[in-house]
Amino acid sequence: MTVEEMAKAMKMASPIMAASSTETRNNALLAIAKALNEKKEEIIIANNKDLEQAKEDGLRDSVLKRLKFNEEKIDGVIKGINDLVTLGDPLSKVQLKKELDSDLVLTRISCPIGVIGVIFESRPDALVQISTLCIKSGNSVILKGGREAANTNKALFEIIKEAAVSVGIPADSLFLVQAREDIQRLLACHEYVDLLIPRGSNEFVQYIMNNTKIPVMGHADGICHIYADKELDTDMAVKIIIDSKTQYTAVCNATETLLVHKDVAPALLPKLNQAFKEKNVLVKGTEDVKGIIDCEDATEEDFKTEYLDLIISVKLVSSVREAIDHINKYGSHHTDCIITTNDETAYEFEKFVDSAGVYRNCSTRFADGYRYGFGAEVGISTGKLHARGPVGLEGLVTYKYILEGNGNIVDDYVNGKRSFNFKEL
Repeated sequence: MTVEEMAKAMKMASPIMAASSTETRNNALLAIAKALNEKKEEIIIANNKDLEQAKEDGLRDSVLKRLKFNEEKIDGVIKGINDLVTLGDPLSKVQLKKELDSDLVLTRISCPIGVIGVIFESRPDALVQISTLCIKSGNSVILKGGREAANTNKALFEIIKEAAVSVGIPADSLFLVQAREDIQRLLACHEYVDLLIPRGSNEFVQYIMNNTKIPVMGHADGICHIYADKELDTDMAVKIIIDSKTQYTAVCNATETLLVHKDVAPALLPKLNQAFKEKNVLVKGTEDVKGIIDCEDATEEDFKTEYLDLIISVKLVSSVREAIDHINKYGSHHTDCIITTNDETAYEFEKFVDSAGVYRNCSTRFADGYRYGFGAEVGISTGKLHARGPVGLEGLVTYKYILEGNGNIVDDYVNGKRSFNFKEL
């Protein structure tokens, strides 16, 4: 079956998926968790094939780290699925109920988006998170993973689909696109696909946005910042900055730029630089930074760069306002943090930084659907329409209006025979 034929079939079947019961969808998640646990060895064998090929192809260590899907990571996604089961059903929630007239009632209820296409990078855990979130939210999903994870993705998808279908999920609600050339075919399916969520490089996301009529939700870059204010706890700052940069470097919520208030720089930077050396982080600093610690030169291009590596750019600023201006100019509106003990300074930062996540005194690595208690995420959105930040269940639903009457016609209200009362229920 071609991508176009599958997308068409999924569009026709999506109302069935949307109408499935909470019990059916939760049972599917439990069946998937059980199947993944039982078939760990099969998954790891497939993943080892991908890892061996990736090493032969000379792929970067950051890619290999994303690609690795060992028992620990499998256990992690299983826990995420079980957590997802415990979350409330996002569908059929009454968001608004209003009596327009005594026998004319308007209700707004949540419902699935429909058919969602997700094109994601070489992270097998992403396939599990995306497919289970879509099942829980009643959406049909077309999945396209990176070619580096082809064997792992195929094994995971087959396990997930078999388990889900076995408990009543429509077979046409899950589809895996494997050929790279099929991406272009997917982009042309605007009649059948309701939303695309691309996860990858800036260039890739821009390409998707420029080559489809399908609405696109997602983010292009993860240029996250930390601003170390003049009023802070130095030990806390070092701990937060090191975690934000080194806990997992190859992800969009790792910090890439550090802004330091000039008054605290002499006390903070030497201690921080020692911690960076212990973690093998390459520091790039402006001239004033180099006057305090030994580091490489930072150019303007560095402040526009998402390294996804053990590299960080450092710049001194003279005020929180200067830090805010830098973040809003060079950042990607993903996640940015202030470290400060001053409430007023923190409030100014939180108010004026235009990002999906604005943090105080905590690691940028918290920008994650699982850590937000969403169960998982299909990605991060830096846009401002529909969903923003980690996109969990709420970001995968929309709403529709239900109007129930008793022979009501507009002409009666135009001619004054009847009148609206607009009563909130």
